[in-house]
Amino acid sequence: MDRAIVLLSGGMDSLVTAGIACRENDEVCFLHVNYGQKTQEKELECFRQLVLHYRPTQTRIVDLNWLGEIGGSALTDDKITIEDYQGRKDAPLTYVPFRNANLLATAVSWAEVIRANRIYIGAVEEDSSGYPDCREVFFQSMQAAINTGTQCPFPIEIRTPVIHLNKADIVKLGMKLQVPFEYSWSCYKDNQIACGVCDSCALRLKAFEQAGFTDPIPYAWEKQR
Repeated sequence: MDRAIVLLSGGMDSLVTAGIACRENDEVCFLHVNYGQKTQEKELECFRQLVLHYRPTQTRIVDLNWLGEIGGSALTDDKITIEDYQGRKDAPLTYVPFRNANLLATAVSWAEVIRANRIYIGAVEEDSSGYPDCREVFFQSMQAAINTGTQCPFPIEIRTPVIHLNKADIVKLGMKLQVPFEYSWSCYKDNQIACGVCDSCALRLKAFEQAGFTDPIPYAWEKQR
């Protein structure tokens, strides 16, 4: 039996990844991590909506607030301004130092306890903001660490099903899987109305436009009309 843990932030990429995992496994468990991000409230709300939608076997909400306490990212530090989208390919100020390693480590610890053999994470390398811990080579290295640092009688496999898709193709795949995009959130700035101009909003809006669909979440300029 395949039992999977899905790292589910509430964002678009992790939502589509969850939709894939639910089709590929006998049991699916959802893991959400709070790390002091500015949109923590909205992301947690989305996670809870997705739990109601997918009815996973188990769920866990874990606090890694020390990531916010050490700072170094515009997502967690009020002293660092979140930039509007600039199309840059180097890591922007929203990069949270080594975040995905910490998320995976948390998931692996839980996987050992509940005997899950797969961990899904919605990382995107091809069409993202340039985060170094979203690259395939990073996950290959983390896989090697898991292989040597766990005592399970079976391998725990990292799965990154959308890592080589562009954002438009992720939207198309999500529509095919009938995932509830209305319960996802990408904005870095606001918990109520998506700003539409941060990196994550801009990439999401472009993806929906290129895919030929309308994004169902609210944006600031719609309120101003």
